[in-house]
Order: sequence, then C-alpha cells, then structure tokens
Amino acid sequence: MNSTFGTLAGSTVLITGAAMGMGKMYAGLAVSDHASHVILWDINAEQLEAAAAELRGRGSEIHTQVVDVGRLESIEEAAEEVHSGVGAPDILINNAGIVRGKYFWEHDQRADIAATMNINTLALMHITREFLPTMIERGRTSRIVNVASAAGLLANPRMSVYSSSKWAVIGWSDSLRLELAQAGHHHIKVTTFCPSYIKTGMFEGARGPLLTPLLEPAAVTERVWRAMKEGTPMLMMPWTVKLSSALRGVLPIAAWDVVAGRVFGVYKSMEHFTGRK
Repeated sequence: MNSTFGTLAGSTVLITGAAMGMGKMYAGLAVSDHASHVILWDINAEQLEAAAAELRGRGSEIHTQVVDVGRLESIEEAAEEVHSGVGAPDILINNAGIVRGKYFWEHDQRADIAATMNINTLALMHITREFLPTMIERGRTSRIVNVASAAGLLANPRMSVYSSSKWAVIGWSDSLRLELAQAGHHHIKVTTFCPSYIKTGMFEGARGPLLTPLLEPAAVTERVWRAMKEGTPMLMMPWTVKLSSALRGVLPIAAWDVVAGRVFGVYKSMEHFTGRK
C-alpha cells in the first residue's frame, strides 16, 4: 500500500464494539472500501453474528470473535487467533466504549469505575500493544483510530469517571502518534477522535450544549473514515468542541464555569441522561 489510502483492497481491518451502532457502520465502510478481511470484535455474540450476516456476501471476508475487551486475557486470546489466522490488522479502530452518567460517589467500584477504565482506556492500550509490533515490523501503511470524546477535553458533572477514561485516551493516543513519528515509523498514522454527543443511544437523554446538536452517526463515521485514510492526527466534532477547548484554555476557571454552565449549558447536558437500555 502507498502512504495514503485509495481503496482498502488487500488490507485487514479490525473494529472493536462492532456488533451495533457506529462499530457496525465502520465495518460497513470497510466492506464498501473493498477491504479483504474485516474482523469484528464484540462481547455480544448474538448481535455480532447478526452484524456479520448483514456484511457477508459483499466482497470482504468477515471474521467474528466474541471478546470482552475489559479483560486482558480475552484480548490476548483473540489477538493470538488473529495473528495465526489473517495476521495483524492494517487498520485498527478502537471503538468499543461504555458510559456511566452519575455523580462520582454513586459509581460502583467494580461495575462502574473499574469497568469504565478497563473498557474505555486500558483496552485500547492492550489491543494496540498486541498488534503494533507487527505493524511496525512489516512496514506497510497502517492506521490506528482511537475513539476518545469531547468529555476528555472538558470536565463535566455526572461524567467524572467517563471523562477521566477519555482524558487518558487522548494523552496516550496522541503521545503514541508522536512516538511513532520520533522513532521513524512514518507508515503508521494515529487518529484521535473527540466527538460530542452522538445519536447512537449510548447517550440517550443527554442534551447537546449551545450550538452543539447531537451528531448523526452516519455522517460521523464517514468523516472519521476519511480522517483515518488521510492520517489526520486529531478530529474534533463538531466545531464547537475545538472552540470550547480553546476558551477553557484561556479563560480563568471561574469565568469558564460561567460560560460552560450558564451560556453553553455544558454542565447541564447530562441532567436527563438515561443511556442505552
């Protein structure tokens, strides 16, 4: 493959959280882009097979693996199967994630705090670590997409644990990008994706801040796909995410709290959160 992607012919794509929502949409884009192998990881076996059934017969070979990305042992077992089967992916999309929308002291230690950090943060590191050495060694043009969140850029009530998991992803993901460049591995590009709320059901009940409507999943996945192929370092959606981040950086904390809380309504965006049922 060249340093930039045209189609994905001859490539292998691995997507986590691929049984539904945007993960399944990314898989559809991989098939439409003529990927040779599309590997779907998800914890839900029934939905995973249903997603695979929709994608088969369209030119790409579809592989499914039931993986609990919150457990390193499960990741290691699945990665070993990938290595011994089709080989490490050329494109890795770390999409799987969960959200708990409540005050910090209401979080259960295991079901909420540990689960969020394991799935949203550690899983991305563990999965990438499983495949990155091979991606480096073989020298082919490769891509890694790490799904973070606007919540990783701005603190927000009822999102303390979720925000912390995404702050960690942003720091790790962009540092990884710099490390690869510094070490001379220019054939691998890392894209960190920081969206605001998306209409997938994951953030059901959340309200978009001022000038920040809930994003349409199809439009988002297509934009991320383009950024991945172009090797864009960081993608923020919509434009107000970048604006808010800039304002947070220059305003005194007290002033920013007024802007975010009273003007933009960021601090009230999770008041009616219910999440996916």
